[in-house]
Amino acid sequence: MNSEFEKNSPQKKGQGKNIIIIVLVLLVIISGIKLYTDYIDRTKKTEEILILSTENNDLNKRLDSVTYQLDLRIQEIEKLGGDIKALEEVKSQLVAERNSSRQRSSSEIAALNAKINSYNGLIAEKDQEILELRAMNQQLYSENQDLKTTQAEIEEEVAQLNIQKENLQAKVNVASMLKAENISISAVNSKGKERVETTKDFKNRQIERIKVSFNLADNKVAEKGPRNIYVQVLAPNSQPIFDVAKGSGTFMMNGNEQFYTVKQDVIFDNSGNELVFYYEKGSDYVSGTHEVRIFVDNYQVGSKSFTVK
Repeated sequence: MNSEFEKNSPQKKGQGKNIIIIVLVLLVIISGIKLYTDYIDRTKKTEEILILSTENNDLNKRLDSVTYQLDLRIQEIEKLGGDIKALEEVKSQLVAERNSSRQRSSSEIAALNAKINSYNGLIAEKDQEILELRAMNQQLYSENQDLKTTQAEIEEEVAQLNIQKENLQAKVNVASMLKAENISISAVNSKGKERVETTKDFKNRQIERIKVSFNLADNKVAEKGPRNIYVQVLAPNSQPIFDVAKGSGTFMMNGNEQFYTVKQDVIFDNSGNELVFYYEKGSDYVSGTHEVRIFVDNYQVGSKSFTVK
């Protein structure tokens, strides 16, 4: 019996070793399969990561391109005076998405690509809007040019009318200036006898007073109303003869102060009535030619000379 046991023991030992070997082989095979499947999984994940990275890069390029195109439209529409609010909002969204540092998933990439495709349609609409705005601006420019031309023509006409008006007013001013006519100078002696200025000279003994008479010529253009009339008697040295105590004074002529010998304030009514001025010098006149000048307001209307011997 012991011999039979001893005979079966090696056989059982051999079978145990075989089982162990088989188990080890199976473990090795299982480990190999596991390593292989892990490798395959890692490879697939690596490929997916590479694909996503590539797709993200491509998407970023599309975002840059669409943003650039939108920016061009924004600048053009703004220059043409159009509304850029909607485009500015879209551009802000794209810039924010482009500046995002996170890795997008495949579904997010697909969604963004679809959105970008829709923006292409928006860009096409804005291109049409730009064409319409350009046409409108061209029309407005043409109308503005026409208006400028019309305005320039009107301004030129107004300028010409103003010139004509000024010329006419100047002519009216000249035409309305009064003139003294029928000027007569007399020497009045102490007895009231008058010696009219002729070719003969006055003598000092004949001159108690100087009488100047004239009338204002007919002028239907001149405005009727009060006038200041000044008579200025100039000595041979061209200096005015005046005496403030006897009613002499000063008036303005071309911005300069002048002395007058006698003065009257009259109402001009274009009647042609004779105006008479007297001046009593109170002393002898210097020998020589004296000039009498007549002024209305601030312009000369006539003159005449007399000689004292």
